Amino acid sequence: MGQLAEPGTLVTDVGSTKRRIVAAAEAHFSDEVYFVGGHPMAGSEKAGVAAADPFLFQNAIYILVPDQKVPADHYQALTALLRQVGARVMELDAESHDRAVAAISHLPQMMATSLVSMVGRLNAERDHFLPLAAGGFRDLTRIASSPFAPVWEDICATNADEIRAMIDRYIAALAEVKGRLEAEELKADFDFANEIRGSIPRDSKGFIHVLHEILVLAEDRPGVIAEIGQALGAQGVNINDIEVMKVREGEGGTLRLGFDSAENAENALGILTRLGYVARRP
Repeated sequence: MGQLAEPGTLVTDVGSTKRRIVAAAEAHFSDEVYFVGGHPMAGSEKAGVAAADPFLFQNAIYILVPDQKVPADHYQALTALLRQVGARVMELDAESHDRAVAAISHLPQMMATSLVSMVGRLNAERDHFLPLAAGGFRDLTRIASSPFAPVWEDICATNADEIRAMIDRYIAALAEVKGRLEAEELKADFDFANEIRGSIPRDSKGFIHVLHEILVLAEDRPGVIAEIGQALGAQGVNINDIEVMKVREGEGGTLRLGFDSAENAENALGILTRLGYVARRP
């Protein structure tokens, strides 16, 4: 590509790691071909055309690794394009990016994969483990469904040092928790984790701005989520994010609905309450 690109061309990528990609671009592109590393924080554990999503980038953080050599008008054209498809642009250097994603993306994948593998081996010894694996276990290990190739194969090849470092930090953290468990001193850990978890913007696409949320208790029956969406849409209230928090077959569960303003959240709360739903602010 470095030999084929015309002078003045702007090239970007969508890779999950940045240091090796940025270094390769610097090595192979001439000074007249500009490269901006990119990483859309969007997607799922599914792959292929069947998993295509026309709203993939809506409200998703899209990380760019800016380069001072890139002309301002070229860079602005790229950011404008990303905003047109609904993404929220965030800038990071390549090193900071790879360290951050190792902590918040790559380590969780290693955790989920190893936990499911461990429970699978336990179940092979005595087959009552997996039948009990629901609720929190499924939520925590959803990403263990991710195939190794090609995405995770490339991630592990290009960010292994940061992943190993985060695994070491997590092993140390688990050792501390183990010690406090034996001493019956875990309350502070639970309180701190609860506080930090509550401060995270509650959207899988990583909203930069925190959404205004309501919780709705909904019974487990076909069409209930559509009914809620249609009821709000008929009143001009748009749902920016939706999450099924707790559900058991036949028992219903809790929906977390996110809105872009406190006014829309309050309007949604009133609409659903009047329709007979049990709804409240978190």
